Amino acid sequence: MQSLKEFYKEGPGPSSSHTMGPQRAAKKFMEEYPEAKKITVTLHGSLSLTGKGHLTDWIILQTIKDIPTEILWEDDELPGHPNGMIFRAFDDEGKMLGEWIVYSVGGGTIVVEGLDGGGSVPHIYELNSLDEIIKYINKKDITLFDYIKEVEGDDIVAFLETIFDSMIRNVERGLNAEGLIPGTLKLERVAKRLNKIAHETTAADERDKLLVSSYAYAVSEENASGGFVVTAPTCGAAGVIPALMYYYYKDRKISKDKMIEALGIAGLYGNLIKQNASISGAEGGCQAEVGTACSMGAAAVSYLEGLDNSQIEYAAEIAIEHHLGLTCDPVQGYVQIPCIERNGQAALRSIDAMLYAKVLAKLRKNSVSFDTVVRTMKETGDDLKQEYRETALGGLATNYYRENKLQK
Repeated sequence: MQSLKEFYKEGPGPSSSHTMGPQRAAKKFMEEYPEAKKITVTLHGSLSLTGKGHLTDWIILQTIKDIPTEILWEDDELPGHPNGMIFRAFDDEGKMLGEWIVYSVGGGTIVVEGLDGGGSVPHIYELNSLDEIIKYINKKDITLFDYIKEVEGDDIVAFLETIFDSMIRNVERGLNAEGLIPGTLKLERVAKRLNKIAHETTAADERDKLLVSSYAYAVSEENASGGFVVTAPTCGAAGVIPALMYYYYKDRKISKDKMIEALGIAGLYGNLIKQNASISGAEGGCQAEVGTACSMGAAAVSYLEGLDNSQIEYAAEIAIEHHLGLTCDPVQGYVQIPCIERNGQAALRSIDAMLYAKVLAKLRKNSVSFDTVVRTMKETGDDLKQEYRETALGGLATNYYRENKLQK
């Protein structure tokens, strides 16, 4: 597995694979061909089908603004991944200087075909399953966070603190914003008003649920507006972890040191899913994005609630098991419907998964391991029809048009 520094990234929304990944690819390509007089970028598969709603063309043109650039759209998928793009550089006489085939594989991570290592960050974790990791830490009598520091180095603490601080700011920025979210759907921001209703609610359980939901909405609305967010594991699922971090830190008054450890453990669980399944909606549906975020959240809050490693695994497994097969069918390609609401729901389900694990683990041993459900998630994603993998060709995306008698 790669470092958590590659897993948690800060950048512009609304999509880590459709916005952040192409932005990083464009920067790298420009560094390779600074002498280019013209660049063409052909978007394939999901990048083409939902690129307009995800601002893919806009971010590329903003990144390569000093060189004339043409965006081309091809709906067919390249063989390496549904999120494929071809960069070509030309001189002033039209001769091609070079060509890159790039895949945006989820969470802002890119792979360049033919480059040594794909041009990606090296893998530093030798253990690639939770079972291996638990056996290792039990043998050494260390904690999960000790293991993270052992692999990453002590500077991972400062990095996670930076990510945590960014998540807190993202929530607060979203809670203070009003108006319409950009795009043709004309959705209003509701996080600020939802938070106000939460504070006016007298029933404690209902109030807490509305608070968590308002925090998730705050970040998801920021993301949908092209704002600055953290991939956790992606931009489309960026509201879940910050919502839980904010709630436990601000409302439950958990220490910052403990919160940073929980963020690291959430990242480790998400990284295992990224390694052994996928965090790309175009590859695995929304189970890969919001499902992964929910699993990460369940692991984090279980740690904060003092559950042991077996209970943490149980909670993370429950969270992903009940997102299996979740489709990615964004209306008009925007990360708005059903994405924003889905983030709020997943944040609450993270807490529910923790409660299940806390109680059910006392009654019987969990029958399904985390590693098993991740393998199942990978197979389920492979079996999903293309229409349900971030193409806006089926599901809610198309039925919305029919019911509202709209033209695509």
